[in-house]
Amino acid sequence: MAYTTIDNPKLFFDVLTWTGDGSTSLEVNGLDFQPDWVWAKLISHANDHYLVDSVRGVNKKLESDETAVELEDDTYGYLTSFDNDGFSTQKGSGTFYNFNSSADEFVAWCWKTGTSFSNDASATSVGDIDSSGSVNTDAGISIVSYTGNGTSGTEVAHGLGSTPDLYITKSRSYDYGWGVYHKDIANDKGFFLHANDAELTGTGFRDSTAPTSSVFTLGGGSQPYRYTSNKSGETYIGYFFNEVKGYSKFGSYTGNGSTDGTFVYTGFRPAWVMIKRINSANNWLMFDNKRNGHNPLDKLLYADLSSAEATQENLDFTASGFKCRGSGAKINTSGGTYIYMAFAEAPLVNSKGVPCNAR
Repeated sequence: MAYTTIDNPKLFFDVLTWTGDGSTSLEVNGLDFQPDWVWAKLISHANDHYLVDSVRGVNKKLESDETAVELEDDTYGYLTSFDNDGFSTQKGSGTFYNFNSSADEFVAWCWKTGTSFSNDASATSVGDIDSSGSVNTDAGISIVSYTGNGTSGTEVAHGLGSTPDLYITKSRSYDYGWGVYHKDIANDKGFFLHANDAELTGTGFRDSTAPTSSVFTLGGGSQPYRYTSNKSGETYIGYFFNEVKGYSKFGSYTGNGSTDGTFVYTGFRPAWVMIKRINSANNWLMFDNKRNGHNPLDKLLYADLSSAEATQENLDFTASGFKCRGSGAKINTSGGTYIYMAFAEAPLVNSKGVPCNAR
C-alpha cells in the first residue's frame, strides 16, 4: 500500500497571505482549488477571526474567538465569492480592519470539501435528525448543517464515511460557544474553541458517546455544554475531520520543559498546526508555513483571541512533524498535556516512494 493517497496536499488545504491596498474589493488568489471553508485573520492589528463556508454561505461569518451568532455582510468587510483559485472580498462600511484595509497584513487558512450530501434520517435510518453539507472523503473533511432538538443521545449523520478524529460545532442562531471533540480525550470531556479553559467535564457535549463512521451524538440535559451542539430549535454548523496518512494528523503529546523540546511525528512536513494544552488553562496556538518562511516559527496567532500576531513560543516544522523550541506553559511545559491538529505541506514519502525535504 502506498504511504499516502495525497501526493499534493495543496489540492485540499493551503495558506494564503496578503497585504491590503485599501480598494473597495479585492481578489485573493494563489490556491490550487476552490475553497469551501476559509478561516481568515487580520495579522497586524487586533480583530476577530473570520470563518465562512460554502454550506452556510460565503458572506455569513462566525468568529472563533467569540460566541456571537452568525453575521451577514459584516461592517468590517466580507467575502463575496469562493473562486477557482481563492476568494473575493468586499470592503465594509467601517473605515478600518476589513479584508483590505491599506497596508494591513492578513492570513487565510483554506480547505476544500466540494461534494454535497444530505441525509433524511427517517428515510435512511441513519441518525435521528436530518443533516446536510459538503464533504471530501479523500481529504477527510466534512461541513455539516443541522437543527438541534435538545434531546440527549440524538444521532446526526456527518457524511465522512470514516470515524471523525476531531470535530467542532457552533450554533449559528444562538449566542453560545464553540464545542470541540478530540479523539485523545475522554468521551465525557470537551473544550471551548473560543476560550482557554482546560478540558471540561460534561455529558452535555456529546452524551459521553464517541462518534462512529456514520454519526456523531448530541448531548442534552441541563448542562450548558449542550448549547455548543444541541439547543432545541437552533441551527448549527459542524466541521469534521478524520486522519489521512501523509496529509492530516490529530494527536497529543507531553511537554518536556526544555528549549530542545518535544518532537511530534505527523508523517508529513506541516503547513498548519494548532495546539492546545488540556490539563491547564491555556490558549489555542496557531502556526503556519507562510507567515514564517523559515524555522523557527515564532509568528503566533490564537484561535480564542482577537489579538494581533505575537512572537512567542517557537516551533520548528520538519520533514516528518514539528518540534517545540520553547519551554513555555502554552506549548511545552514539563508534564503538560497537549492536543493538536495538523495539515500537510508535503507527505514524508509520496505514493511513488519519493521522500520530501525538510524546510
